[in-house]
Amino acid sequence: MDAVFIEGLQTQAVIGVYDWEKKIKQTLVFDLVMNHDNRLPAATDDLEKTLDYEAISNYITAYCQEHVFELIETLAERLLESLMAKFSLTEVELTLRKPGAVPAASAVGVKIRRRLS
Repeated sequence: MDAVFIEGLQTQAVIGVYDWEKKIKQTLVFDLVMNHDNRLPAATDDLEKTLDYEAISNYITAYCQEHVFELIETLAERLLESLMAKFSLTEVELTLRKPGAVPAASAVGVKIRRRLS
């Protein structure tokens, strides 16, 4: 299966369980791999036939700015549900990193994969 991917998308969000985290914006980094048959867009050279990674990136940024969650697990799950519905995605793997959350690690995070049945 073909895929369209977004790697290293950085955005700011209010996220965390501690009181101080609820008062600041923190950097989050997203990677997405979205299964998509790329034969039709390749044959037609038509943006409407593919996954518009700029539109998806802008959506992720806006979603993170408009919603507040304590857990990155909650953000990842709800964002992925919303992305799948909005962009008619059938299978997606999303990696969400929160750099700086653990000082000794370059990042911590979650990775989820969802597929429509």
